[in-house]
Amino acid sequence: MMAPSKSTEIPAGWIRASLARARQACQNPVLVFLAPALLIYTGFIVYPVLRTFYNSVHVLRPHNILEFVGFRNFAELFRKDPVFWTSVRNTAIFSVVGTIADVAGGLLLALCLFAKVPLARAWRVVWFTPVLMSYVVVGIIWVWIYDYDWGVVNLVLHWLGLGALEHSWLGDPSTALWAVMVTHLWKWLGFNMIICLAALYALPGEVLGAAELDNCGWIAKLVYVIVPMLRPTLVNLLVLSFIGKMMIFDLVWIMTGGGPLWSTETVSTYVYKRAFDWNTFDLGYPSAIAVVWSIIILLFVVLMTRLLSQREKLEF
Repeated sequence: MMAPSKSTEIPAGWIRASLARARQACQNPVLVFLAPALLIYTGFIVYPVLRTFYNSVHVLRPHNILEFVGFRNFAELFRKDPVFWTSVRNTAIFSVVGTIADVAGGLLLALCLFAKVPLARAWRVVWFTPVLMSYVVVGIIWVWIYDYDWGVVNLVLHWLGLGALEHSWLGDPSTALWAVMVTHLWKWLGFNMIICLAALYALPGEVLGAAELDNCGWIAKLVYVIVPMLRPTLVNLLVLSFIGKMMIFDLVWIMTGGGPLWSTETVSTYVYKRAFDWNTFDLGYPSAIAVVWSIIILLFVVLMTRLLSQREKLEF
């Protein structure tokens, strides 16, 4: 019987070292608990993002036909696509106006509840309930509300003797975007209200009490005391609301599908149409749109955070 060759023998010291490293890795609770989340995050976030960047510089045809085109998709996007700029304009209006209305409305509702208005508990439930509803349910409900023939809005106007104001709210390009924005505002006001209300209850009572002792009115106390102390909360709400509206898709798709005449077309709905709803058979161009819009969102978020962040820490 031949003795085993030295070249095939594994040193015992190397085996012990490997077992020790494996044992140490398994004993590290951080790695053990983070590993599943990191794998899921890599598979569902990191890889799709990298794949989108890769697709944006190619033309992807059926049957896995791939053609490298460089920046041709981006050049066509900026020079020859008026629908893209229409969707950018609509999304910008929706994001700016909707974000300000969302956060300001949530703050006003929170201030009303903080001031102990009658039936405060009931109003809290009423305003927060839409947050728990899906976009599909909210969209269908408000399509019914806006209906021209039997919708609640036109029925109320007719009952009040304002029949001249009856309108096809989702069928008119001049009102469709604003109608969708009101629906989105109705859904998310309760979320901002709860966050602002929690922040109000966390404010130090000594500061508010000192303001009352100085005979500070409600408006002055709101402008000079409450809002400065709520600034971190308001900044976070503004950034989160802005990001959500820059990527709005569900509600617009359910209520209008981007119409009429592109009046409610957003960048997200346009990307979806170019990728799956139109017979263009090319995933490269919508990937280029997604890349450009992601970079724009990132730049705006960084800019908003820098402009709105508080440079001097409040001490109280």
